[in-house]
Amino acid sequence: MLELRGMVEAKRLEFAVEGAGEVSALVMIPTDARIMLTLAHGAGAGMSHLFLGSLAAELAAVGMATLRYQFPYMEQGRRVPDLPAVLTATVRAAVRRAAELAPKLPLIAGGKSMGGRMTSQAAAQQPLEGVRGLVFFGFPLHPPNKPGTKRAEHLKQVTVPMMFLQGTRDTLADLTLLKPICKGLGSLATLHIIETADHSFHMLKKSGKTDADALDELAQTTASWARSI
Repeated sequence: MLELRGMVEAKRLEFAVEGAGEVSALVMIPTDARIMLTLAHGAGAGMSHLFLGSLAAELAAVGMATLRYQFPYMEQGRRVPDLPAVLTATVRAAVRRAAELAPKLPLIAGGKSMGGRMTSQAAAQQPLEGVRGLVFFGFPLHPPNKPGTKRAEHLKQVTVPMMFLQGTRDTLADLTLLKPICKGLGSLATLHIIETADHSFHMLKKSGKTDADALDELAQTTASWARSI
């Protein structure tokens, strides 16, 4: 047992990525699970990062199973992310493994920051088999404090609903740029904004909300959206 919330355990497993060996994963499937989510990590921290672990526990509490997983570079202890082709191959392998683990549950895919963006790139290249929607916990629209929209161009090729969960203090996603992008995607895009949250979903004290409140909002919003698509 690696993590515990109530009676939900996170169990470790491995799966193969074509051309990149095996990577580790952590699966949490609550007894009342209604949805399965593949959850990819961001560029600088792996699947065991406190944020992802806490998010997975909150999602379990609202009936969502999760498969958190490593990208090969993180599995191998390297700092520089793999080439996009390897990252998207890992996303596809994770989706296949999640479907095997919970074949009766509706499947969605996503991740934190880079993990979410790589999931959307994989889906833009070719639909992810069985995946009904994508969720982004802090979509990294551009480098920190360097506004731009190039990273969103591929989203026009995604054919399933997308949920963007963004903080107003996120220096990797200028909301004045992200809002019109989401609008341009029409009914496929839903944008949920968390006031005063930064890219890591840390909250300002003046907001009257804690980081735990932000995690709860992320989980509740994701579960509600996932059940609606």
